[in-house]
Amino acid sequence: MTIAGASERPVRRAGGLSLTSIVLVVVLGVFFLNLAALILGVVLNSFATSWFGSLVPDGLTTRWYAYAADTFQLLDVLRVTFTVGAAVVVLSLLIGAPAAYALARRQFPGKRLVMLLFLLPMLLAPITYGIPLATALYQFDLAGSLAGVILANLVPSVPFVILLLTPFIEQIDENLERAARMCGASTPRVFAKILIPLMAPGLLAAGLLVLIRVLAMFELTFLTAGPGEQTLVVALYYTVFAAGIRPTQAIDAMAVIYMLTAFVPLLVALRFVNPTQIVARIKQENVR
Repeated sequence: MTIAGASERPVRRAGGLSLTSIVLVVVLGVFFLNLAALILGVVLNSFATSWFGSLVPDGLTTRWYAYAADTFQLLDVLRVTFTVGAAVVVLSLLIGAPAAYALARRQFPGKRLVMLLFLLPMLLAPITYGIPLATALYQFDLAGSLAGVILANLVPSVPFVILLLTPFIEQIDENLERAARMCGASTPRVFAKILIPLMAPGLLAAGLLVLIRVLAMFELTFLTAGPGEQTLVVALYYTVFAAGIRPTQAIDAMAVIYMLTAFVPLLVALRFVNPTQIVARIKQENVR
């Protein structure tokens, strides 16, 4: 009986997929098909002259992108978006890299508590701490300004950089640092000549992923931005829900631009970092 049972298992595998695998493939296929159809519909509508009751638009044009740039101040919105994104990326790396180095190289009392505090802004919904944060920024006259938007976006971005860079630093052999110090190199020189070049892929990936988070961060930016400090995602929200009638093609044109600004950095970031590495790091901290 044992021999027969053992011989049946390879036959079952060779015969085809199990029922669970088939259901999983079908569900994933339907999901990605719907997602692709939704994206394709938005892209086609952004170029459509008109589209009513047919499978394809009646004609194609690029004038809706020019309309969005003129009517919705798209160029100003993009300037603010990338200004906020660049500032948050630079500040997050300047703050997060030294903190990640300390967590990777040093053992100290309360380290688990510190890691938990860093993880909280990433685990909690932004709206839960966004309202108190916006209230504090308004009290210091920072809300409604570019500086306030940058400070608000730093709250989840710095912990994200720390979480991402810590595994990169742990993979660097400490003997390299010891050898450099034995040769008389100072700590800043060790960072400049050894650590930063070895951390370059991690720094680039962290910067790109932080940029994507800033582009997608609606709640914190919405609560702290003034009329002239709106990023693209907030401007898109106001375009859809503000009073008045707007061409759906122009709104979809803004949506396409938003998708491209988030999708291109994501593709570049995935070239340098494996998403499972971040998940493994979170699980490791939870086990500790």
